[in-house]
Amino acid sequence: MHIKKGIKFLLHKRAAGQTTNLAIRMRVTLHGERPLDFPLRQNIDAADWNTDTMRALPSCPVCDDINRTIDEWTSVCNEIFARYELIEKRMPTPGEIKDLFNDMVGRKTQLNDTLPSPDENFFKVFDMFTREMGKKNQWTDGTFEKFAALRHHIATYDAKLSFPSLTEQKMQGYVDALLRKDMRNTTIAKNLAFFRWFLRWAHQKGYYQGNLHETFKPKMKGVDGNKEIIYLTRDEISRLESWEFAATQQSLARVRDVFLFCCFTGLRYSDVAKLKRTDIKDGFFDVVTQKTHDGLRIELNDHAQAILDKYKNDNIKGDLALPVISNVKMNAQLKVMGQVCGIDEPTRIVYFQGHERHEQVFPKWALLTTHCGRRTFVVTALQLGIPSEVIMKWTGHSDMKAMKPYMAIVDELKAKSMERFNKL
Repeated sequence: MHIKKGIKFLLHKRAAGQTTNLAIRMRVTLHGERPLDFPLRQNIDAADWNTDTMRALPSCPVCDDINRTIDEWTSVCNEIFARYELIEKRMPTPGEIKDLFNDMVGRKTQLNDTLPSPDENFFKVFDMFTREMGKKNQWTDGTFEKFAALRHHIATYDAKLSFPSLTEQKMQGYVDALLRKDMRNTTIAKNLAFFRWFLRWAHQKGYYQGNLHETFKPKMKGVDGNKEIIYLTRDEISRLESWEFAATQQSLARVRDVFLFCCFTGLRYSDVAKLKRTDIKDGFFDVVTQKTHDGLRIELNDHAQAILDKYKNDNIKGDLALPVISNVKMNAQLKVMGQVCGIDEPTRIVYFQGHERHEQVFPKWALLTTHCGRRTFVVTALQLGIPSEVIMKWTGHSDMKAMKPYMAIVDELKAKSMERFNKL
């Protein structure tokens, strides 16, 4: 990934018209965020400074020391950004940049660096939160991106937000701002849950004295957990298994196979994408899930084993067990695959934006994603009468709350099946 950044060295005037004994600062900008300033702790006269090259002129008695520091700091900043671009492949927070820079040049982060002004306290603390919790809980790139999006939404709503200004009215104004962005209630509810997590952490650390993390829980329609779960029926699974793709459609065939493997094992995309041949044992495989870091042992049924056998002699990069493409490409290909195979049962989606109810009907193929494979596995297992406690051992679900939506589906299917007796 490419990070849009800027590194400049500027002279800081403490008073209008000042031309002597000016402090030198390094200013780092990051994708339009509020710039980060790092004082060199060296001063210079304006007459001894070249504003074009941002270097000290030879007329300055300590020009060599100043220019050496500028070159060193520029190199350190470039190394930091290269680390996030090439290794971590994500956008760093301003707090992460500041702390890593100070570590690399041997400076301690000063309290004034971390919390420079009341207006900036909120976002500086937010960066501390993402940095600490990300490291503690080993967040994935996806989780960092979610909190980066939360930070962006908050800053867009009020760039000068501070802890003392946080009131219930202020929080409701934030919700209204999200609604004006045409967000669904379910998305806003997740956003608020992340916001409350941050406030709870800030309260525990002593930065935030209020209790909105406990009290601000607005009632929103459509967020009670009764969400539509898109899954394949047994007939649709059989249709996919038996479908003969044309010679020009072999990429769809590979996508079908990976998707069906998820349907037969309950794996998430992130886990099937890193499943290696060495993970496969005699009749089972072990996996440490990327999302929750749970260690799971999943037994192989005949359907899953057949898919693995199909690719066991293929030369797949990274010695992976299956030919998995990127999640974005696979989600797009799944919709094409579903359309080709006739997975077109009309499927209704209901959602709310504020008090307004929306209802749309799509052919099922238009709603297929990689996660539908995991959902299909759970629904199918419940239909087969496998106890939910056993299913949770395979999927890594931690409590029964996550299983309730699936149980509701199975109960509805049972009721519909019983209605067939009425036609006798």
